[in-house]
Amino acid sequence: MEPKKPEPKYRTLALSCGVSLAVLIAGMFLVDNLGIHRVWTQLLWPLTRLMFFVTIGLAFGQVIEASDWTRTLAALAGPLFRFGNLGDRCSAAFTTAFFSGVSANAMLLEFYKTGKIVRKQLFLSNFINQLPAYFLHLPTTFFIVIPLTRWAGALYFLLTFTAVVFRTAVLLVYGHFQKGMGLNADDNGGPVKNIKEEKRSPLWTTIRDRLPARITGIAIYVLPIYVLVYLLNAAGMFEMARRSLAAYVVTTVMPMESLSVVILSFAAEFTSGFAAAGALLDAGALTTKQTVLALLIGNIVAFPVRSLRHQLPRYIGIFSPKMGTQLLLMGQGFRIVSLVLAGLVYYAIG
Repeated sequence: MEPKKPEPKYRTLALSCGVSLAVLIAGMFLVDNLGIHRVWTQLLWPLTRLMFFVTIGLAFGQVIEASDWTRTLAALAGPLFRFGNLGDRCSAAFTTAFFSGVSANAMLLEFYKTGKIVRKQLFLSNFINQLPAYFLHLPTTFFIVIPLTRWAGALYFLLTFTAVVFRTAVLLVYGHFQKGMGLNADDNGGPVKNIKEEKRSPLWTTIRDRLPARITGIAIYVLPIYVLVYLLNAAGMFEMARRSLAAYVVTTVMPMESLSVVILSFAAEFTSGFAAAGALLDAGALTTKQTVLALLIGNIVAFPVRSLRHQLPRYIGIFSPKMGTQLLLMGQGFRIVSLVLAGLVYYAIG
């Protein structure tokens, strides 16, 4: 039986746009120095760019799902995902995440909605996809951080890489011992079809039938949440949270000299944090060990705030308000725990 064609929710999208516009207009009156130019350069243009790349990512995911690429991509990480009881489809999403996190998440949701994977497989796969996400952003950050902080930066990357590998291994082992999650059970306890057995629709038909509904479904949540988060940031709420968290962590754990490093690490332009760390290191105000720990603490404390600003709208849009929030909070929780463990080990033996 052919799955029902999803219908775009244009009326709901129009309502979402209206609410977003009303919130934005109210924010422009309530927040100081929030003019048209600032709104365009800091909100509307980034939001347009975000939706463009989300659309490209969704289309890419549909192309992969509607073609034979799923089988090819699944083979690359197949042994690991079979060990973790996650199967070939989650393996294909994992490989896709090295190129596009949006596409990987869209694939996981599509597999889940069509009964090809169960909820626990979706969650575990999403958490494990932090590993390819790490490599996806590595070229941008590595060649900026190393010249600024040298050996301290290298140790910082080693610790963050160790943390992501550790939690990936733990999640795969956890999946391995899960009974009933496995490769042959769907949400109703029935068998999941093998990739080779599926009857595929023509590529253009699949994209035409599914992409508009997916884009509108995402936009319904992304637009108002993105606008609200931007206004909270423009009003200084995130900056106040950053400084409060930084002051507490630094005064109780680190020397006061590292306060600027941690605070600057919270800024949207992360380079400033590493530049400050390098300057303090060169001046002898911080040792290499203190610099590494300051950068790691800045990463731990800042990332929840950054996740709220940048990832929450995307997660809620792709999945749903409930599932997206659960995935984001649990994934960041695992990430923070692994970074804390890596930092404690380094503090003890460094």
